[in-house]
Amino acid sequence: MPRHAVRVSHAFATDQLALAGLTWKSSGHCADRHNSVCTSMQAIRSETLVGVIDLKRESGCPVVVTGGTEAGHAPGAFSHAAGYKIDIRHNKCVDRHITKKYPRAGVRSDGSALYRSASGDIFASESDHWDILFR
Repeated sequence: MPRHAVRVSHAFATDQLALAGLTWKSSGHCADRHNSVCTSMQAIRSETLVGVIDLKRESGCPVVVTGGTEAGHAPGAFSHAAGYKIDIRHNKCVDRHITKKYPRAGVRSDGSALYRSASGDIFASESDHWDILFR
């Protein structure tokens, strides 16, 4: 994995996830970055991949990625499209790890509870997944 932030291909990203024991799912069973029902890792930042892989290693929990750089997410400098954010499925193990390890950091405008790591990563608990910003 590159040590500095670079954008990587979907194939590279999914290979790295698989090597680390993570899986990814697409509700549309596709990986087209321009299709909002797909789950794409195309042009995701290497540091975002490292962050989600570290989350799995630290927690010991199963981690399933459900959102990456595909269309349909909110825009912005630190967005999914910019490669900074990734979505993972809720499960009891991941939920417990995040809520116990990181302090509560308020509530997002959509009502999602926020948790923040010491390094500035932000975990937003949406209704059916964690929306995670890795800085």
